[in-house]
Amino acid sequence: MKSPRYYVSRKNPLTWFAVLLAVGSAALQILALCFGLKLSAVNFCFQKILPIWTALGFAFVLAVRGTKELYRSTKPVFWACVYFGQIALDWHLQLTAEPTAADALGGGYALFGFKRYVIVCWLVYLAFYLLYRFFMTGHFKRLPLLQIITLLPFAVLTYDFFMSRSVLETYDVLNKLANVLLVGALFVASLAMRRFTDGKYHPTWGDRSDGRRLRSIDGMSVVANYIMPNRNGASNSVRDKIEITNIERYIHRKRAAGMENFGITHVILAAYVRCIAKYPGCNRFLSGQRVYQRDEDIQFTMAMKKDMRTDGDETMIKLHLTQTDTAKEVYEKFNKVYEEVKNTPLDSSFDAVAGALASLPGLLLKFVVWVLKAMDYFGKIPKALLEVSPFHASVIFTSMGSLGIPPIIHHLYDFGNLPVFIAFGRKYRKQEIDADGNVVTRRYVDYVMNCDERTVDGFYYATVLKYFNKLLRNPEVLDDPPEEVVMDID
Repeated sequence: MKSPRYYVSRKNPLTWFAVLLAVGSAALQILALCFGLKLSAVNFCFQKILPIWTALGFAFVLAVRGTKELYRSTKPVFWACVYFGQIALDWHLQLTAEPTAADALGGGYALFGFKRYVIVCWLVYLAFYLLYRFFMTGHFKRLPLLQIITLLPFAVLTYDFFMSRSVLETYDVLNKLANVLLVGALFVASLAMRRFTDGKYHPTWGDRSDGRRLRSIDGMSVVANYIMPNRNGASNSVRDKIEITNIERYIHRKRAAGMENFGITHVILAAYVRCIAKYPGCNRFLSGQRVYQRDEDIQFTMAMKKDMRTDGDETMIKLHLTQTDTAKEVYEKFNKVYEEVKNTPLDSSFDAVAGALASLPGLLLKFVVWVLKAMDYFGKIPKALLEVSPFHASVIFTSMGSLGIPPIIHHLYDFGNLPVFIAFGRKYRKQEIDADGNVVTRRYVDYVMNCDERTVDGFYYATVLKYFNKLLRNPEVLDDPPEEVVMDID
């Protein structure tokens, strides 16, 4: 996570000067329409609507999103390059349609030369856009170089404007001046840009609203995502058991300290959160054949019944945790969400969305789900929907202990991005022989962990499981925050 990211501050006068230049460019393009040049529908779209939209879009990004998401300015820059490329192409088409004008510039040779000129222009504009994008996405780190790159077209257009304005019609003068202001806005914006120095990760192209894309994973991991496109088909399961003598003592102490509802679910969840603090790969997820990382946001989801009856209402809860949460903080956050759902009518956000979808005709519902899957593939589902979705989270728990049965091997969902499903069962006693040869009775809880093998490899999961079991054998360590929080790869 060492790639630089840039921003523009609203407190910087240069930022607002760049906004003013961009808005002025759009205003001049509109004003030029008052001077009567007739344009075809295609030219009107490319020579008027496109530059106006580009200028206003660039101004919007600087003023509204420039403090956090300046990388989005690459989109207006791309369309500006398309606009200037279309100007060169239109010039060539005019010369082709007017042989006399072409002859004045050298006949057939000049016409052939202008074809090459158009190609060169498009290549230059493409190179300019790619360079700007590489800067905004952190591939290039020298900001003065970007300022020089944006200064060059500004200087060329300014020179061309002052050298030709005396022989141009009013329409062309306004157009050229609008182009000067548009490129000038980009140059001034580059002067206003600053690099983030807070040490935090800042989003860029390819990231999702619920995670950042990992760009330095090995090639085999990338290929495997296409060989195994479905989460359920790429899942591995492991079954293990927990000796809960120390856990039960720990739970009794917590309840005696005032945590009346403290139980084994809180301990297991706190231990899993601590695993993520040490092994952040557990908080990865795969979506659209790409691997993402949630970083400090650990999203936990769990199904719960409001009444322990076969016909009792069921709903889903979701809460957000962080790597530094202790067992007490996990307990407080979990119980807050749990009590809100348990003590209110079944009208949570999840239930409202599920109810709305269930009311649709079957064929329409199938289409809506297909659209949601397509949006999820490209990371375009609104954040509000992601928040109520139980299929988008770091881990999902299900407790069979309250039902009195062993843990089930639960599948992963092909919709959403849940990478881990943990099911744990009822408590049971088992007689064993200790190191001294004596028969002792120990209490256990079995659990099954189902994992998406495309996020991390088997060795990683094995290491996590060993650490997970170590924490559960000594749950007192969960009372203190971790000494260190490890961040995932870039």
